[in-house]
Amino acid sequence: MINTGFSLIAILPRLLASLGVTVRLTVVSLAFAVLLGMLFCLFSISKNRALRLLSAVYLDVIRGTPLLVQAFFIYFGIPQLVQLSFPEFRMSPDAAGIITLSLNAGAYLSEIFRSGILAVDKGQMEAARSLGLPKSRAMAKIIIPQAIRIVTPSVVNQFIITLKDTSILSVIGIRELTKTGNLIIATTFESFKTWLIVAVMYLIVIKILSLVSRHIERRLRNGTGSR
Repeated sequence: MINTGFSLIAILPRLLASLGVTVRLTVVSLAFAVLLGMLFCLFSISKNRALRLLSAVYLDVIRGTPLLVQAFFIYFGIPQLVQLSFPEFRMSPDAAGIITLSLNAGAYLSEIFRSGILAVDKGQMEAARSLGLPKSRAMAKIIIPQAIRIVTPSVVNQFIITLKDTSILSVIGIRELTKTGNLIIATTFESFKTWLIVAVMYLIVIKILSLVSRHIERRLRNGTGSR
């Protein structure tokens, strides 16, 4: 029998460090994704046909292709194309991972934001316009703040989804939690114990985020009901 020398004390620091990488990737990606989501949301409800078409193409491409394919395309495909003109160009796995997650989450957040804006009573915009506010200012000062209140729980849920999606990025070499688990198994041959610990770590973080989401949703619901 193989003496693996499996020790939780020995591997826990590596797993915790990789969990930090997972959370960092998620937070940075979601920050960019929120900006992309809001931008393409505004494109999708714009009266400009070209902007609506651009938003539709972006959403169709992202939602119509697997995240794994997107990661491979960004990490391997784009550098190969750019290197035709700039041979010295390189893309780090972390950069590719952030771009992939940002583009992917941004598409879904765009639809979340759009549904939030459409959920705001149309009378709010009509009232703002009747008071002489330009449409852009009414959107920024009245509609979007109300929409954000509506979609906040869904945005937190997207955070959870993106955090779980980081595990797919192990295929391009990012040493997040799943990749580190694989590396530990390669030296200890303890698949069951390692994946159990990894699963528990994911479960704890996601459970915390789920509780945060429920707390936010409850507070928003109570706040709305108290008016």
